[in-house]
Amino acid sequence: MNRQSLQSDNNQRYFTVWRWHFYAGMFVAPFLIILACTGLGMILMSNTLGRDNDRLTVPTPESMVQAPVATQAKNALGTLPDSTLIKYISPRESDTVALFQVVSEGHDNMVAVNPYTAEVVTSTPTNSDLYSTFDDIHSDLLLGRVGDYIQETTASLTILMILTGWYLWWKKRKSVKAMLIPDDNTTLKKKRSFFRTIHGTLGSWISIVLLFFCISGMAWAGIWGERIVQAWSQFPAGKWGVAPIPLSIDHSQHHVGMDMDMDNADAAPHVHGATPAIAPTHGDALNTGSTKDVPWVLELTPMPVSGTTMGENGIAPNIPIMIDTVDRFVREIGFKGRYQMNLPQGATGVWTISQDSMSYDMKSPTADRTVHIDRYSGNVLADIRFDDYNAFGKFMAAGAAIHMGTLGLWSVLANVLFCLSVIAICVSGYVMWWKRRPRGIDERIGLNPPARHLTLSVWWPFAIPLLIVALIFPTAIIAIVAIALLDFLVVSRVDFLRKLLK
Repeated sequence: MNRQSLQSDNNQRYFTVWRWHFYAGMFVAPFLIILACTGLGMILMSNTLGRDNDRLTVPTPESMVQAPVATQAKNALGTLPDSTLIKYISPRESDTVALFQVVSEGHDNMVAVNPYTAEVVTSTPTNSDLYSTFDDIHSDLLLGRVGDYIQETTASLTILMILTGWYLWWKKRKSVKAMLIPDDNTTLKKKRSFFRTIHGTLGSWISIVLLFFCISGMAWAGIWGERIVQAWSQFPAGKWGVAPIPLSIDHSQHHVGMDMDMDNADAAPHVHGATPAIAPTHGDALNTGSTKDVPWVLELTPMPVSGTTMGENGIAPNIPIMIDTVDRFVREIGFKGRYQMNLPQGATGVWTISQDSMSYDMKSPTADRTVHIDRYSGNVLADIRFDDYNAFGKFMAAGAAIHMGTLGLWSVLANVLFCLSVIAICVSGYVMWWKRRPRGIDERIGLNPPARHLTLSVWWPFAIPLLIVALIFPTAIIAIVAIALLDFLVVSRVDFLRKLLK
């Protein structure tokens, strides 16, 4: 093969990959900008007002003695008629509010209470704050399952865009150092060259982080995460005897309710045979709406149940099992600062006490801990810590902390810088496309992809690895097949669409 022929082949390969990169970028860039902007919004809100206003401050008395949790809860319940207490979140700091989630028919509110005076500070619908709005847009674009699939497709195609981007910038710069640091040979006089350098250099710096964010984000998604990865990576529920469900025992001689000295029909002792055949998962029982409060590895794991022969080392038999005694017990076993207490719901419900970085309870993901307590016997049914997670569960716990910027001020600043960089890369890509448009008025209509007048063949040595990656992430291959069919059946057969898109 002569030199001219080899150069022609190399050019065709470059243009082929460039076109793939272009089409992927045109699709994902708007959604990446949305993800980056909403990510910035969540970082801002979580570090100012907090989720559900949990960072609201209150005056601290000299005595620093807090009112009984039961008294605080009673006042929170008084904000809605015939309400039920679902969750208690202890104060983050000595001068911040305690939170109580209370529900009644048609209402689900998060009530902030002064922990010293037990006075209600504010009451708002659960997940109605700005943080939750940003979170909902970030996760599914406010479109439910459809939006979730769109975001998963965005992350999947972003991975392909990163791989093609590496190839293109490598071909231009010829070394890793030159990819990361512009040198004297870089031409910045022309505006398009300037933006190309910004696009390629900045992309090289953050591409590994963006790849990590895509994979960790997709692990929450509905297909690759929930159906493929999460399904086989859940915590082994059999460790606490959920499957098969053990024989129940009669605790009719030992029960004092969780109801703050009020009657509660749901707190009746367990009846033999009343245990459901299928226990709800942690996600079903503990997540509120679309908000992810449960560590990733536990989300699809069945909940333990109260009224069984399981558990040990719990609340002493002579101590009544009430919200204040449970609070005192969990402090004794090592919970400090902010933690979440989900109260038993239904005859077989359990007390669930959790503390994890994903819920902004503390900084370190290695301190994750979830404890389940039998509502009748007071036994600890499960005490799950970070060390108990499997490898992918540990990756997700650490990944969520990095993804959400909960590791301290440095991670907040790093996430802000990352989000701004993603926006800059997307904007610079659009600027390059705009600058590259043909000058003729008629030719400016449409996408004007690279090498638009050339017929480019598929470069299989590079296409096969991309297809393998796409197969790993189902929404990517679905999108590629759908686009190929649309191109073959519609775009290629309609002159206007062919001119507009190709």
